[in-house]
Amino acid sequence: MLKRLIYVLPVLVFLALAAVFLTGLDLDPRAVPSGRIDKPVPAFALGPIEGREQGLAAADLADGRPVLVNFFASWCVPCLAEHPLLMKMAREEGVRIVGINYKDRPEDARRWLDRHGDPYARIGADVEGRTGIEFGISGVPETFVVDGQGHILAQHIGVLTEEALEDRIRPLLKEAAE
Repeated sequence: MLKRLIYVLPVLVFLALAAVFLTGLDLDPRAVPSGRIDKPVPAFALGPIEGREQGLAAADLADGRPVLVNFFASWCVPCLAEHPLLMKMAREEGVRIVGINYKDRPEDARRWLDRHGDPYARIGADVEGRTGIEFGISGVPETFVVDGQGHILAQHIGVLTEEALEDRIRPLLKEAAE
């Protein structure tokens, strides 16, 4: 009996691991709950990117108006994919977007925004990536919905889509504005 178990055990372990991995393939990485939801934004104060006068600080996110906080970088290809959507939103009344330029060279960020447009009311340069770590981002792009008191309402991991905006982000912004 023990001899048979020695031959069957590796097969059972393999099948158990395969079941775990296959289950994980069906999960949406954007649906991972954030530990920052319903908590205040971390304390930070970032200087401006090259060519801009205003940086961004945590106090700017608690001025009574809801805001989208978008982490982006000029080297980030997915950031370019979502950029037209951010530009469109920035033209809409009542939507305020601020940016945190993540681990980017200041001159590259300026050139990228000059080339593709600037949807951000303010931008902070997170050259070392410390603020990104404090927010708990896993990469760029990532976007946070922050209420007018500086509390995080939602975190969107990855490229923003029209579907994500309509289903989740716009309702949160509207609710926070009321």
